Amino acid sequence: MDFIYKYFIALWELSLDMAPYLLLGFLFAGLLKVFLPAGMLNKYLGKKSFRSVLNASLLGIPLPLCSCGVLPAGISLYKNGASKGSSVSFLISTPQTGVDSILVTWSMLGLPLAIIRPIAALFTGLMGGLLTNKIDKEEQKTIQNKTKTKIPQQKKSLGRVLHYAFVEMLMDIAKWLIIGLLIAALISVILPDNFFNEFKLSGFYGMLIMLVASIPLYVCATSSVPIAAVLLMKGISPGALLVFLMAGPATNAATISVVGNNLGKKTLFAYLFSIIVGSLAFGLIMDNWLPIEWFMPVLGLHEHTHGLLPHWFNVASTLLLIGLLLNGYISNLVAWLKSKKKKANNDFVSFAVDIPAMTVSVEGMTCAKCKAKVEKGISDLEDVSMANADPETGILKIYGNPSSKEIIRKKIEELGYGFKGEV
Repeated sequence: MDFIYKYFIALWELSLDMAPYLLLGFLFAGLLKVFLPAGMLNKYLGKKSFRSVLNASLLGIPLPLCSCGVLPAGISLYKNGASKGSSVSFLISTPQTGVDSILVTWSMLGLPLAIIRPIAALFTGLMGGLLTNKIDKEEQKTIQNKTKTKIPQQKKSLGRVLHYAFVEMLMDIAKWLIIGLLIAALISVILPDNFFNEFKLSGFYGMLIMLVASIPLYVCATSSVPIAAVLLMKGISPGALLVFLMAGPATNAATISVVGNNLGKKTLFAYLFSIIVGSLAFGLIMDNWLPIEWFMPVLGLHEHTHGLLPHWFNVASTLLLIGLLLNGYISNLVAWLKSKKKKANNDFVSFAVDIPAMTVSVEGMTCAKCKAKVEKGISDLEDVSMANADPETGILKIYGNPSSKEIIRKKIEELGYGFKGEV
C-alpha cells in the first residue's frame, strides 16, 4: 500500500507541474492550426536550397506534431512538390519540439533547456535537409498544380481554435501523454536517487544508452518531458537527458519504415545520421561547456514547489486537464456506441457480398493512426455503415448508402487528407 500511495503522490506532483503550461501550449497550437495560412508550407519549401531547408525547420519547430502525426504532413509536402531536403528537415525538426512541449520543458526543466531544445531541433533539421540534398541525387518528384492536394479552407473562429486545441489536439496525444506520466511516476518511485551516478551510466555512456533506447520507441515531445525530469533527478547527466528529448520524439519504428519506403534508403540514412550526430553533439556541449546549475530546477519537485505559479492555479489547471481528457474519452465512447448501434440497424446486404457502396483514393494516409482517423471520420457520416482504409494503397472503401461523393470529399479534406476521386 505504501508503494501505491507514493506512486500516486508522484503522479499528482508531476501533473501539477505540467498542466498549466500544457493547457497554454494547446491553446497556442489551436491558434497556429486555425490562423496559419493553408498554403504557406508548400509555398516556401519547393526549392532544393538552403533557404527551403531552413524554412522547413523554422516552420516545423512550433508545430505541435508528434513523430507519427508529422508523417502525413511531411510526406504530403514531398508529394506536393517540396524538395526531399525540405521534407526531411520538416520531419526531423517538427516532432522534437512544439509550443506545448517548449512550455512544459520550461516548467519542469527550466528556461535554458526550453531554449536549447528548439535550437537543437533547428540544427538537426538543417543537417538532415542539407545532407539529403547532397547525397540523394534522385530527381525531385513534381506534381502539377492541378493534381496537388487541395487544402480545405477552415472557418477561422475562437470556437474552432478551442475545439482543435482542447478536443482534437488533446485527444491526438492523450494516450501517450498519459503513458508518459505513468512511466515517469513509476521511475520516480522505483529508482533510487543518483541511480545513474551510482552505476556510472551518466555522461557519454548515458547518452549512448538513451540513444539506443530512444530510437525505436515512440514518445511524443510533450510526454517525454516528465520522464526526462525524473531521470534527471535520478542522476542522469543533462547531456544524456537532451539525447532522450531529441531522439525519442523524432524517431520510432513506424517513422523509420515510412521515411525509408517513401523517400528512399539514402534519405533515411541522412534522417537518422542527423538525429544521432546532432543529439550526441548537443549532449556533449551541455555536459562539458554549460553550467550544470542551468538544468537543476527540476529538483524543486522534491520540495513540492511548482515554479512561479501559485499552487491553487496548478491544482485548477490539473483538474481542468483531467476533465478535458475525461470529456474526450467519454465522447469517443458515446460515438463508438452510436456507431455500433447504427451498424446493427443497417441493411447488411452489401456486406454479404463484400461490395462497397463507394471506393475512393485518399492521399496522405501513412500509418495506423491515419487509418483509424479516416475510418472513424467517414463512419460517423449519416448513411455510412462502415469504412475500411488501406494506408499502403491509399484506398478507402465505404459501405452503406452515402448520400453523395461531394460530402465524402469534404469530410476527407476536413480530416486533413487529399481526395483523389473514385476508383
